[in-house]
Amino acid sequence: MGTSPKDPSEHTRAHTVAPHAVLDPEDFLRASQGLIATHPTGVIDTPQGVVWDVNRYAFIEPDSPNPDTVHPSLWRQAQLNNIHGLFEVAPGIWQARGYDISNITFIAGDTGWVIIDPLTAAPCARACLDLANATLGERPVVAVIYTHSHADHFGGILGVISREDVAAGKCQIIAPEHFMREAVSENVIAGYAMSRRAAYQFGPLLPPGPRGHVDCGLGKAVPFWQADLVAPTIEITATGQEMTVDGIRVIFQLTPDAEAPAEMNFFFPDHKWLCTAENCTHNMHNLVPIRGAQARDALSWSKYIDEMLQMFGHSAELLFASHHWPRWGTADVVEFLTLQRDLYRWIHDQTMRMANHGHTAAEIAEMLEMPDEFRSEAHTTGYYGHLAHNIKAVFQRYLSWYDGNPANLWKLPPTEVGTRYVALAGGPDALLASGRAAYAAGDYRWGAELVNHLVFADPTNIEAKELQADILEQLGYQSESATFRNAYLTGAQELRNGTLPRRDVRRAGYVMALSLEQLFDVCAVKLKAEELGDREALIEVTVTDRDEGVWRVHLSHRSLHARPTNPSGSSHSSVQPEARITLDFATLAALSSAEVTVADAISSGALSIEGSQDAAELIFGHLDVFQNNFAIVEP
Repeated sequence: MGTSPKDPSEHTRAHTVAPHAVLDPEDFLRASQGLIATHPTGVIDTPQGVVWDVNRYAFIEPDSPNPDTVHPSLWRQAQLNNIHGLFEVAPGIWQARGYDISNITFIAGDTGWVIIDPLTAAPCARACLDLANATLGERPVVAVIYTHSHADHFGGILGVISREDVAAGKCQIIAPEHFMREAVSENVIAGYAMSRRAAYQFGPLLPPGPRGHVDCGLGKAVPFWQADLVAPTIEITATGQEMTVDGIRVIFQLTPDAEAPAEMNFFFPDHKWLCTAENCTHNMHNLVPIRGAQARDALSWSKYIDEMLQMFGHSAELLFASHHWPRWGTADVVEFLTLQRDLYRWIHDQTMRMANHGHTAAEIAEMLEMPDEFRSEAHTTGYYGHLAHNIKAVFQRYLSWYDGNPANLWKLPPTEVGTRYVALAGGPDALLASGRAAYAAGDYRWGAELVNHLVFADPTNIEAKELQADILEQLGYQSESATFRNAYLTGAQELRNGTLPRRDVRRAGYVMALSLEQLFDVCAVKLKAEELGDREALIEVTVTDRDEGVWRVHLSHRSLHARPTNPSGSSHSSVQPEARITLDFATLAALSSAEVTVADAISSGALSIEGSQDAAELIFGHLDVFQNNFAIVEP
């Protein structure tokens, strides 16, 4: 179809020009305070292309009224996230903000830089380090702290250090306990589906503009680059653990299963600085991201913030985070943390109170309204999270997706449901007429549900796809949540223009960081069980460049199991393997992604084998290859 974005409807204009809560004007002063330099051009370029360009968002002008295609509160957040540069946060500590979705923090230690969270992309991290060195004087990077296990907080690591410097002990990397396990597990087992869904959450394919991408809520945008990963050299294992990093004392607080499975806050007692990682930022966070992840523990999240208040809050004179801008002054820090604590506790407790009255997640999401004390503050407004979605996340964590009604226990898939609803409506024309009536009335949520049935019943129906795109677009224009806006507008764009061509996804940036157990788990997820019948195979695998012992890999009843042998090389099982193979990790990774076959690896000398080649091929020759850009808004 190739249709461009359309005008806002009269209903959307009424929504986007309506008065909204008056939010703290001090946020603009906070976001600008301490600005000492900006990137010379705002464009971070590489031989492979532009990774970041602040000029793409020049249309978001300071103090400008919101366009009628953007919710006024979201426009305000987009203006704040547009403020970019190198900022002096306090004597001895600086942040570069606005050159990635996250912040990078520089602290002057005794001998060099201590860096907190090296962004998502190496070119962005390198550009920010260059800006800091040029402005403040060059220092070597002697330590990096990863606050948590999400890629926008470690993916740019090779922009600030080299693997060789870490191996030589010139730079230490500090992270919370279980960081490596969580950093790779979330991005591998479900990583292929998650990365596709992330395109809806972050909107990277939307053109920046008043009718397209304006923000991500948590930051401006995600850079176009693959994340890298270097393993920590030091893990923090207990709350209250203290260490000195290049002459700077730090006290840590572990916060697992709050915003991330592995995360930590920390306090600098000699400076009275408090880093809240991504647990407390200037928006209501999501309790389950729409890209997908395990539902987060809202109760623990609130309790961690309370613990942080008791441990550090009443001493802290500065609060800074891995996104957005800082807060200064103890009273402001305490007030900020108190409201953040109470927000997540309120969502948790009130959701479960209503659930215990028998209400479902969908019902509770319509029943609960944000109290005025949260609506009046930007940092408790849902620019990245969304109250309705967070309520459903709490419900899911305790009671699963199932609402308890057996009619919803085993529902038909969307195409089957769509075909029957179209027939029930009296055919495509009748359903389209109802959809158009809903659109004309501004009843967009109902219109989206109606027309979705026709799109899934007949994806060749151009009128249905155009109408659904129009409906989703108006929902996007009206959304205060940046993630909801991005999802709606991306859906509209794909209905009009189609998805990008499908292609194989290799996720090499994570695969090389996997343990053997994790890599074999990935192989198990890829197993094309329908091709295997009742065949079985048992092999032993030795990986020459990993000190992880000998592994037994067993194909049994269309499932794959892997376990290490004991140090002597024997197994509890008396069954002898049909083959023993020896190879390096890169070759094993290539087998797991179907880049090479067992026969190819043997022929090239990358794999040696004793015993049955057929057994090895049975295991590694039936692995699926995942593709990105699969359909979402149509079958």
